[in-house]
Amino acid sequence: MNHERSRELYDRALSVLPGGVNSSVRATQPYPFFIERGDGAHVIDADGNRYVDYVMGYGPLLFGHDLPESVQSAIQSHASAGPMYGAPTEIEVELAEFVARHVPSVEMIRFVNSGTEATVSAVRLARAYTGRDKIVVMQGGYHGAQESTLVEGDPHNPSPSTAGIPQSFADHTIPVPFNDPEAIRSVFEAHGEEIAAVLTEPILGNNGIVCPVEGYHETLRELCDDYGSLLIFDEVITGFRVGGLQCAQGKFGVTPDLTTFGKIVGGGFPVGAIGGKSNIIEHFTPSGDVFQSGTFSGHPVTMAAGLATLEYAAEHDVYDHINGLADQLRSGLTDLLEERAPQYTVVGTDSMFKVIFTRDGATERGDACGAGCRQDPNCPNFDSCPKTGADVANAETDRWERLFWQEMKDRGVFLTANQFESQFVSYAHSEEDIESTLEAYAEAL
Repeated sequence: MNHERSRELYDRALSVLPGGVNSSVRATQPYPFFIERGDGAHVIDADGNRYVDYVMGYGPLLFGHDLPESVQSAIQSHASAGPMYGAPTEIEVELAEFVARHVPSVEMIRFVNSGTEATVSAVRLARAYTGRDKIVVMQGGYHGAQESTLVEGDPHNPSPSTAGIPQSFADHTIPVPFNDPEAIRSVFEAHGEEIAAVLTEPILGNNGIVCPVEGYHETLRELCDDYGSLLIFDEVITGFRVGGLQCAQGKFGVTPDLTTFGKIVGGGFPVGAIGGKSNIIEHFTPSGDVFQSGTFSGHPVTMAAGLATLEYAAEHDVYDHINGLADQLRSGLTDLLEERAPQYTVVGTDSMFKVIFTRDGATERGDACGAGCRQDPNCPNFDSCPKTGADVANAETDRWERLFWQEMKDRGVFLTANQFESQFVSYAHSEEDIESTLEAYAEAL
């Protein structure tokens, strides 16, 4: 493939953008290819190269790059009426009503502008509501670029995971390993009266795709109830992708006190939201004493895109289609690995997928998890499949990024740029896309 134009653009970008990008995950090696446009399940770069796209904007694009006519019309109608108003509009009420009807935890919702802003606001709300300061997070979980959760280490030695965050912020955060009920019980025994909330993704989505072991979320729910803490599900990635309109909390049957949203709820436009029980959400100003505000919150174009997206998904076979294709892809990948790399692990559920380059996996795969790891104790890979963020970090991450990603790009398949980020199937993908993708995996592996 020729990438001369992308190289020229990157050269220009390095002069005016730090690292040449506006989000660090876009800084692929040796330089990123620059996208010119999308076309269904594909993207075309500045040099005219065409790729099957499984990045899907890092999750927001449920329909791919060609929106259904009803979604496109809703966007155009609200955009033509005026850019924004600084006042309420009917469409934000309608989207709030839709979310509240379908998501188990949501009685009331506050729209914001990003997933990061949603989790920042949820943490502030939890601390104010409980009168406590400490937040429990999962090692390897991701909740946006905010001071309270960019923390690494263990319950005894938390520290900032990036420069620019005072240690005093990390002192209020307790990182624990995902899927370890004994670790979280120990933390509550030691700090239960100080814990405002447990903040977790239902499925780790930015550190591989790690599903919960059976009973783990129920343990979190029980501990939060026993100690008067809030359970917050970060569904920025899983919201309206895993579990359909009920989100991952509906799929797993565990209802949190608060839920953060982003990505799909805005139909591909910048968005975030915090939903939950009315008696908690009403603590946001102006009805309560927890300040939260934003110039672009509830932006009418975003609200219209989100509502039209969810309504279309409710009225058509969107989830059946994309989940079926993703199941076909994960099953095909599982078969490939059995022959070529049995130590590796296919992960994912619904329309999410990834191949984790795990080390020392079982050489006899069996068929217990034939289409993505489900944390099945009967699977021969159960002891070696990823259960925490550290398990994914210990995989062959450099090989995945420096060799495999490049090989897939050269074969016209656009994957997320590292071992950690989720990949997504959209409504625009076809069986032909899945077949060509499996052929590329077979060659690259």
